Amino acid sequence: MPKSVRLKSFELVAREINEVDVGSLHALSVAVGWPHRPKDWDWLRQFGRGIAVVDSIGRVFGSAMWFPYGQDVAMIGLVITTPRSQAQGNARWLMEQVFEECRGRNLYLNSTRAAHNLYVSLGFANEATVWMHQGTVASSLPNLPAPNGDLIEAGIDALGQIIELDTQAFGWKREELISALVPISSIQTLRRDGRIVGYSMCREFGRGHVIGPVVASNDDDALQLIAVHLRNLKGQFARVDTRETGPLVKFLRASDFQVAERVTTMSRGQLLLNRKAGEPWVYGLAGHALG
Repeated sequence: MPKSVRLKSFELVAREINEVDVGSLHALSVAVGWPHRPKDWDWLRQFGRGIAVVDSIGRVFGSAMWFPYGQDVAMIGLVITTPRSQAQGNARWLMEQVFEECRGRNLYLNSTRAAHNLYVSLGFANEATVWMHQGTVASSLPNLPAPNGDLIEAGIDALGQIIELDTQAFGWKREELISALVPISSIQTLRRDGRIVGYSMCREFGRGHVIGPVVASNDDDALQLIAVHLRNLKGQFARVDTRETGPLVKFLRASDFQVAERVTTMSRGQLLLNRKAGEPWVYGLAGHALG
């Protein structure tokens, strides 16, 4: 694929995303209303791979990142273009660069409404809706029964079990993601008979905190793993991205969360979502770009 593209009166060039000033990337995300701080961009660039599209004087007109999970999978995210260049085909060209870099992998992403038609035209199929719940956490949370097991803050010694549980829930091994999240997250585990049956992470992001990933085998366990973080965030801004529509949503609404955005999980290749009763499931995403 070409590494540059001419859009009417100007030429754009693809550069490795770590070569671009983080302030320019932050300005790009602010322009489309996304909450990423410069430090969020920095962390994502350390963990993932990506390109930025710049003109001859270094102005950034777009970005795209991908996060490889093993050899067979990549999550795509941070696909942003300026309105001027998007109208001239910059987003499609960006995705073609990603396809070249991720050749042979199953690809997954969470699409905004504005980008949905583009992704359909590029061969992505709809799988599910993700609702972004966010708000200032209520000072009084809904009552929950005692957890079925022990809620324990996790240390580095639990990493192996967490990765194994996450692999069962996500369908692919995300060891790189989990390991990258550990140093910047508060991690809670739910244990029964000494075995980890669920986990949740909470980290600073955007306007406040994001709770995710959240992995559990049933609604009750998932509620406990989210509530344990919310109790420490009362009066603070927090966010939970989930595909759930049942008890978890009712609990979030009672905790003063509102749906701020809806995106669509899409796949190109093998389907991502394969829920089985009683088995671990991703109740809360690590983020739209991360799955």
